Amino acid sequence: MSMFKIFDVAGSAMSAQSTRLNVTASNLANANSVSSSIDQTYRARQPVFAAMLNDESGQSGMGEAVGVQVRGIVESQAPLQTQYAPDHPMADENGYIHMPNVNVVEEMANMISSSRSYQTNVEVVNTAKQLMMRTLTMGQ
Repeated sequence: MSMFKIFDVAGSAMSAQSTRLNVTASNLANANSVSSSIDQTYRARQPVFAAMLNDESGQSGMGEAVGVQVRGIVESQAPLQTQYAPDHPMADENGYIHMPNVNVVEEMANMISSSRSYQTNVEVVNTAKQLMMRTLTMGQ
């Protein structure tokens, strides 16, 4: 494995965690939004990650992991929150308002986790860079 692959792997991980952080921020921004229709109500979203495999290893069709990629962003199928609020301007004809299925505590945990994973990958890149620089100065 080339020493430069470390930068590819850590870079793909940082990109994936950045996407995760953006999705979490979107969920938190819409956590208190209100709608008069179930169809128009914001639903929590989560990114789906997959390992990028290198097919060159040749072992029974299983390659080595060479990074991570975002396969897509899916909407949560958890039930939406419905509240009876007949005086609310967004209430439907039955007096109900619909709120997203965003769990703020879960989203905060996602934010902390993605932020720490991003920071860890930055440290991996910095350490690999330092090791390469020291290797270059060994012959002096």
